[in-house]
Amino acid sequence: MKRICLFCGSNAGTRPVYAQAAADFGRALASRDLTLVYGGGSVGLMTIAAEATLAAGGKVIGVITEQLMVREVGHPGLTELLIVPTMHERKALMAEYADAFVALPGGFGTFDELCEMATWAQLGIHAKPLALVNVDGYFDGFRAQIDRGVADGFLRAEHRTMLAVVSRVDDVFDALANWQAPASARARRDATPQP
Repeated sequence: MKRICLFCGSNAGTRPVYAQAAADFGRALASRDLTLVYGGGSVGLMTIAAEATLAAGGKVIGVITEQLMVREVGHPGLTELLIVPTMHERKALMAEYADAFVALPGGFGTFDELCEMATWAQLGIHAKPLALVNVDGYFDGFRAQIDRGVADGFLRAEHRTMLAVVSRVDDVFDALANWQAPASARARRDATPQP
C-alpha cells in the first residue's frame, strides 16, 4: 500500500475532534511514508489533512474539477494537483491512484464517494480496502442504515464487513492491512474477462 485516498468534509465541522482526527491522519500517513490522495481543495477537513501530511514531510496528490477549482480554490501547495472536467472523472482518478480508501466525517460528497467505492468493491470492480474512522460516533447512523439494509434483504451480511470501522486514526492502518474483499465480490472479479 503506497497511496491512501481520503474522503472527508469540505467543512471542518462543529466539533474540534474532527479537525484533530484529520490532522492526526495526515501526520500518520507521512510517518508511514504513505501518499495522501484527496479532492484537492483548500477548505475544511480536506485541507487540514493535506497540510498536516505536507508539514510532516509527506506527499499529497489532489484531484479537483475545473468548477471546484474556482469555488474551492484548489490547494496551491500540494505535491501534485490534477484538474479534471467532471466529478465522475475526479472520483475515477482518485480511485485509480489509491490503494485504499478512508472516510472521516463529511457531508453528501463524503457519503457519495464512500458509497461509490463500496459499490465498486461489492461488484468486484476493485478489491481495495475501505475504512471508516468513526470519530465521536459520527458514522453510527450510517452503520445503522447498513444494518437495516442487511435486515431487510438489500445487502448481504458479508457486505456489512466490507467497511472496516475504527474509532481512532491510529487503528485505521491495521484495519486496512487486515481488510478482505467479500467472497462474492472476489468471485465476480475473478469471473470478469480482462482486456
